[in-house]
Amino acid sequence: MDIIFLHDFKAKTLIGIYPWEKKIAQTIELNLEIALPTNRACFTDNLKDALDYSLVVKRINDTLATQHFALLEALAEHIAQIVLTEFNSPWVKVSVAKLGIIHGIKKLGVCIERKSPSY
Repeated sequence: MDIIFLHDFKAKTLIGIYPWEKKIAQTIELNLEIALPTNRACFTDNLKDALDYSLVVKRINDTLATQHFALLEALAEHIAQIVLTEFNSPWVKVSVAKLGIIHGIKKLGVCIERKSPSY
């Protein structure tokens, strides 16, 4: 299985259950590992045979700019489903963390793995 990864992807978004979290964007960190539907790009060296990770980043940024999630778990699941359905990945691992939200803790978050039912 060939995997692309996006590490230390930082973005601001509305996330949380408290009233202030629904008004003030917080910085989150995303880490993704995305299984490629094929390994064809390894042989053709052609972008049309690859997963264009810039499109993945754009799609995630669009979601973060327009939606509010109460829980990190729900955000991670939403991102996983985007990758599986819109980018035809057979498997994805998504980690989402809030940064510096609790004194003495650098990051806190969740990590999920999902498989596409069609693979």
